Amino acid sequence: MRALLSYVENVRDVALDHVQLAAPRGCELEARRFFGEVLGLAEIQKPAALQPRGGVWFALGQQQLHIGVEEPFVPARKAHPALRVAADALDDLAERLSAAGAKVVWDHAVAGSGRFYTEDPWGNRIEIVAGT
Repeated sequence: MRALLSYVENVRDVALDHVQLAAPRGCELEARRFFGEVLGLAEIQKPAALQPRGGVWFALGQQQLHIGVEEPFVPARKAHPALRVAADALDDLAERLSAAGAKVVWDHAVAGSGRFYTEDPWGNRIEIVAGT
């Protein structure tokens, strides 16, 4: 591990490629509704070799969010992605999520930062933070 950390500290071209969230088999329609329609993420096609595994991939700027099937499925309650949105869009997104039936829990623990938590359709934690 120490060697890997030393390597990463000395390499300038290391960046986050994607984050994967687990979901139960048959999750694709709910994933498209929640991540595509409610959050507004663009779906991207999975490579043909991975399509039989199920799940859905979405673009997040230059990164990606992968929804992958895991059995047995257990939602991630602590580990989570944090999605950054424009500061002036934070309240609107919270309202859109609430209107879609998603739980929205505001968190004011970090002074000067706008953020809330929600859950995907399977109970995975997702943080939404206001960008600058």
